[in-house]
Amino acid sequence: MSNDDLVLILDDQPESGSDQASRGDGGPAWRILVVDDDADVHETTAFALNSLELAGRPVELLHAMSAAEGVALLRRETDVAVALLDVVMETDDAGLRMVETIRNELGLHNLRIILRTGQPGQALELETIRAYDINDYKTKSELTRHRLYASLTTAVRSYEQLRKLEASRRGLEQIIAASNQFIAEQGMQSFAEGVITQIAALLGVEPEGVVCAGANADDVASEAGANFVVIAAAGRFRHLMARAIGEIDEPHIVDNLSACLRIRKSVVDSHSVTLYFHGAASQDFAAYIGARTPLKEVDRELLEIFCTNIALCASNVSLVRRMRELAYVDRMLGLPNRTAFIEYVDELLAEGRTKGMVLAKVDIDHFGETNDMLGYRYGDALLVALARRFELQLGGFAYVARLGGNTFGVLGRDEDVTPDALKAVFQEAFEIGGVPRRLSASIGVVRCDEVQVSCAPELIEQAFIALKRAKAQGSGRVEYYTHALGADAKDRTRLLQGLHRAFDHDRLFIVYQPKLDLRTRRTVGVEALMRWRAEDGSLIPPDRFIPVAEQSGLIVGLGAWALRTALSAVQELDKAGFGDIRMGVNVSAVQFAQPEFVADLDRALASKGVDPRRLELEVTESVALMGMDRVVSVLDEVRSRKVAVAIDDFGTGFSSLSYLDQLPADRIKIDRSFVDHLETDRRGARIARLIVPLGHQLGMKVVAEGVETEGQLEALLELGCDEAQGYLFARPMPLDELLVWLGARDEGRVAEGEA
Repeated sequence: MSNDDLVLILDDQPESGSDQASRGDGGPAWRILVVDDDADVHETTAFALNSLELAGRPVELLHAMSAAEGVALLRRETDVAVALLDVVMETDDAGLRMVETIRNELGLHNLRIILRTGQPGQALELETIRAYDINDYKTKSELTRHRLYASLTTAVRSYEQLRKLEASRRGLEQIIAASNQFIAEQGMQSFAEGVITQIAALLGVEPEGVVCAGANADDVASEAGANFVVIAAAGRFRHLMARAIGEIDEPHIVDNLSACLRIRKSVVDSHSVTLYFHGAASQDFAAYIGARTPLKEVDRELLEIFCTNIALCASNVSLVRRMRELAYVDRMLGLPNRTAFIEYVDELLAEGRTKGMVLAKVDIDHFGETNDMLGYRYGDALLVALARRFELQLGGFAYVARLGGNTFGVLGRDEDVTPDALKAVFQEAFEIGGVPRRLSASIGVVRCDEVQVSCAPELIEQAFIALKRAKAQGSGRVEYYTHALGADAKDRTRLLQGLHRAFDHDRLFIVYQPKLDLRTRRTVGVEALMRWRAEDGSLIPPDRFIPVAEQSGLIVGLGAWALRTALSAVQELDKAGFGDIRMGVNVSAVQFAQPEFVADLDRALASKGVDPRRLELEVTESVALMGMDRVVSVLDEVRSRKVAVAIDDFGTGFSSLSYLDQLPADRIKIDRSFVDHLETDRRGARIARLIVPLGHQLGMKVVAEGVETEGQLEALLELGCDEAQGYLFARPMPLDELLVWLGARDEGRVAEGEA
């Protein structure tokens, strides 16, 4: 660069006293980076800009002698507004490479760049200027003091606009984030604290301020606003929490809040911002944020957008609170619901605060029957009364929730939540609409100290296991969870899982036990019995897996499969010449209760083409739980199809003569537990001797199960029993063995007749 060039830069200085050179508002200096490998250029640029202000602010120069040094400086310095770069330094394109680094690597997209070159013939292509976002391009001879001033003024104003746009974008992002956050908050205080945080973030200051709220802004006076109370306070103003405006001991805050609420507009001064929010239901808000140092220029449009969005959020706070109530409170009873109970227990478990506590699961006995007899409105009113009784007698020392239906959860200390305390809730009768009703409850309890669980559902499950044991023992019983009880429940779960796998992999099969006419000793029927062979080849007893299948509902599928298999066996019996033998198939009470039971029976008979008179369904007295009208209706439909009905295991269930008299059936079966005592004078023997004439009196044939000795057989013959089955005659056997057994007995009868 020649001395002439330096003289040109010093030419055309701005006139003294011009607007462009006048003092501004004392804001921070514009930081301008000069990158050039010529020391004279640095000195001349500094001289040219000495004592000048750009857009009302002074200038601070940063210097680098190479592109590499300039990049290093930008990595550590912030808020650099303009870079004056020499194009040719270490290399012919060092300046351009530095621009690429500034934009793509450092990500400084707001920084304005003015390229300078001492070689007028090396003008940049327009495409290059666009690609590298270059603000201006001048030869060094063009940059007189006046022109340098003009270029830099344009550049810093552009830089400031870009920064404001970026700040607005960040602010809008914060508003969106704030809105989402406020909607998720639980209450007004959390909402208000969030407002302070978000306004402070927008202003770039520490979150120090207060939020006040009240019912009517018209009542706010300049000196006191008793109706407006501080609902959130942060930072050095935290001591103002819950004070009325008039009780705040800082006049500046009182004046700004009062003015803001009175004129219903935001108030901004050099050290604070007070924003007005119009809330729902005439409830207004004002937020005061103070700053220890003068605030930078506040983007008022951005604050207005913020106020509008947050006012909408404030309007939704009550709605959110209501939604939370719906999520955590049982609407009918006003008690915490299952979700709330689980969260509460989980919180105590996480904090290790369950020591010495118990969790009880309380289930009202026979509540469904109450609904059936007195109606659901009565049942609902009864639950409401029970909830109030729970709150009155247990609310002072226990957490009570409705877990669902007629089941409640209670959590409290072991010495408080005792069986006596729980039963006391049901001691007095409940009177609803003038109709008194006594209730009892089955209760399962788990002591938190005696189990190791990681979450509330596990603890509730253990209480449920104890509850099931209590219900199995009758009404009004209390059972505590034990490890043995849990192990038994796990064993049943494993058994059920194994049963599912066995069903899926054909490890279940049917065996058939013959039934004989006791007078002729001819085989008149067989009973189809389900068996399960485990993967290791062992047999799982039916009295283990059938109850599990019934409780899980799997018995419905198993029963349908057993019926179809038994009907296929009837076809094989017909082919072998045994067309007079009826097939007995057990029907679980769970199957019997299915709405499609009779339709499924019709489809099975039709698919196999079997004469319905060859089939006999064996049901137990427990079907009476469905209600006699329903049971009688279904049995009448079954018998109308010429399918026979047998009452199985008579005497072990309800044993009610009135039930037996109503049930339309063809046979009654004496349970083996009574047959076992026929050779003694024990009570079971007397019952067996009564059943035979009773069945005959009701027009039914009587079948004895489990006959194993000649003495039992003689007793049954003496009583006039019609049929029998048991090990004395034959064990249950697969179909192919049954056909062989029947063939052998048939040949024996023929030979005996010929002799």
